Amino acid sequence: MMESKGILLIVGSGGHGRAVAEAAALTGEWTEVMFADDSYPAQQQSGNWRIVGSTQQLPELAAKCQAAIVAIGNQSVRERLIGTLADLGVPLATIVHPRAWVSNLAEVDGGCAIMAGAVVGACARVGRGAIVNANVTVDHDAILGDFAHLGVGVQLAGGVVVESRAWLQAGSCAGYRVRVPEGAVLPPGSRLIAD
Repeated sequence: MMESKGILLIVGSGGHGRAVAEAAALTGEWTEVMFADDSYPAQQQSGNWRIVGSTQQLPELAAKCQAAIVAIGNQSVRERLIGTLADLGVPLATIVHPRAWVSNLAEVDGGCAIMAGAVVGACARVGRGAIVNANVTVDHDAILGDFAHLGVGVQLAGGVVVESRAWLQAGSCAGYRVRVPEGAVLPPGSRLIAD
């Protein structure tokens, strides 16, 4: 039987937050999953999980959890809140859906969400607080910078570099040797080919 990691706090209870909560629950690694969200106290439930406070209450909520992840798509908000958690000394959880595949040769930093159907290939690197959404491929030797965001179905060929805070929206693809600049926001279905 797998040893429990304790209580997981997910910051952000929207659609992505619920998907991360479901993935965390499916791993069987946590005794409880709960949310912090600024809809609290008006809203106290999201899906099957309780909302127990707002982001203003993170200092007191931090004392009740063993790890946390920020499940908010906006890169700057995610970065700020991960910084807050780090300042509070809360360990960052990385949640990998049981139906994702991550190579043993890949490096995945803290605070990442790797969702159902995603593949992270050999010697790929996924930076802190990054989102690898459902059915995404981060092929061998690709690099995903801190707080980057790959939307549903994004495909990165081997060696692609997506710099920090870049967002490739749903269905985008990047061919070999493509570099996506820091902070870039690419519309759905973008096709990137190296010069």
